Amino acid sequence: GRRRDAVVVAAVTGAAPQEGSLERPAWSGETPVSRLVAALIAFKPLYSLMKLASREVIIRTAEKSNIPWREMTRKVLESDVYEVFERIRDPNIIYPDYYLSPFHAYDEGNLSWLAAAEAEAATLSIAKRAIPEATSIEEANQIVRGNWMNAIEEHHLKYSGENCQINDILDIGCSVGVSTRYLAERFPSAKAVGLDLSPYFLAVAAQKEEQLCRQNPIRWVHANGEATGLPPNSFDVVSLAYVCHECPAGAIIGLAKEAFRLLRPGGTIALTDNSVRKFSLPILISYCTW
Repeated sequence: GRRRDAVVVAAVTGAAPQEGSLERPAWSGETPVSRLVAALIAFKPLYSLMKLASREVIIRTAEKSNIPWREMTRKVLESDVYEVFERIRDPNIIYPDYYLSPFHAYDEGNLSWLAAAEAEAATLSIAKRAIPEATSIEEANQIVRGNWMNAIEEHHLKYSGENCQINDILDIGCSVGVSTRYLAERFPSAKAVGLDLSPYFLAVAAQKEEQLCRQNPIRWVHANGEATGLPPNSFDVVSLAYVCHECPAGAIIGLAKEAFRLLRPGGTIALTDNSVRKFSLPILISYCTW
């Protein structure tokens, strides 16, 4: 038969998408407030103080929501994660320029132990802020991640045709493995791979995974999501969870191209990310062949 390819895209929002006029924050653009903010940030000693103050507010806010931020961070930094780091790191990796810049108030960006140690606490904090009506951190996280898992499963079953069995999953930009673990738990018979450009984040993910008992242990790969080095047509689901908003446009294009290269016919690319009006906007893309 003749092979024909199609791409099916579905935005899963829980409601019809709405467009409205763009609202620019008062501190952005060419306004007196924005110029004042830019001047303050440009003055490095003052910016350092502002950054420290902001971190303290974020941590205190999280701990008021019963997220033991400092305790979680301490446990990571006092664990054997450093030994895992040596096993998992690829010393031949060449980091793109944008990845070497300060990010999320960390001078070393994602290439630091503090960023890796605090990542899971920060993730929990964001989930609670997104679902303020949740009675606990666990409930908020289950709503955010659970909706995403449901969307992936329903979309894949609907559009994958005969290839509906999910055997192999790749989580690109897996950070410390929160999204990867949810995928592995929802699809326990599948082999899951978590891939990230930060060996620090991967070490934290792998160290936690070693403490779990799983039918198919997650495999962790230190690589660039734009050029993974993994074989083509090797995954039924390729996930990018809260990755694209942190990347420049060129990197997003590279990630998308690589995801399609790795996807099997009938597979699903699952993107979930921040939107202007909601915490997360899942986008499901199926590559269908018939």
